[in-house]
Amino acid sequence: MSQPILTLNQIGHRFGATVVLSDINLAVTTGETLAIIGPNGAGKSTLFNLISGAMRPHTGTISLNGQAIQGLPVQQVTRRGIGRSFQISQLFDSLTVEESIIAASFWQSGMGHQFWRPLRGAVAEQAGLMARAEALMAALGLTHKRQTLAGALPYADQRALDIAQAVASGASVLLLDEPTAGMSKAQTAQFLSRIAEITKDKTILLIEHDMSVVFELADRIAVLVGGELLACDVPQAVRRNPAVQAAYLGEWRQEGESWPS
Repeated sequence: MSQPILTLNQIGHRFGATVVLSDINLAVTTGETLAIIGPNGAGKSTLFNLISGAMRPHTGTISLNGQAIQGLPVQQVTRRGIGRSFQISQLFDSLTVEESIIAASFWQSGMGHQFWRPLRGAVAEQAGLMARAEALMAALGLTHKRQTLAGALPYADQRALDIAQAVASGASVLLLDEPTAGMSKAQTAQFLSRIAEITKDKTILLIEHDMSVVFELADRIAVLVGGELLACDVPQAVRRNPAVQAAYLGEWRQEGESWPS
């Protein structure tokens, strides 16, 4: 069995007197896709904030490749190998697609100060960065939009670019927060095929409300309810779990979704 690349041990967090996560234990192996699901308010986004360094857990430890990372600032967590995309895309709106990907590579390498120089001049001799940008644009179908400003891209392309920036940062672990939110079924299918190409060697933690996406992509599914880990298992076992169905089914019905058969 592969060794865990990311380990959460007894993670707890609260806002004031309100406990939002309690005794969360997870071990994610290299190359695995772990989907994190649960009703609204279950603690999913808080968990991502703790892993990415945006927040520090009140209890427990988070380890990446055996090294503790809880409490480190976001920049250090990113440089150690964790990248994140957000439910609302975080883009450099005034940069082109090509420049956005290159800028993400610069931040990861510790050359963030170069960002304030004209990017084309700053990377003129950085053949590796250019090659990475070319490969990502080709995989995402964005080569012909390389000179388009990120803020002017269609919604699905903005979502793809957000993830491309995380990949360009050199991350080995990607935190994807509702990557297909707001997309039609056709857009989702195209998006997933593109993203699969650039993330195929990555370890992925995925928050997603579209259960068809979850059951298609996930190797395992972790279910959070009320800040506690209700279950973590392969999709077939989670699908059959009565406790998971009871905890989550009501929300799906309200949103017009059905439990996957």
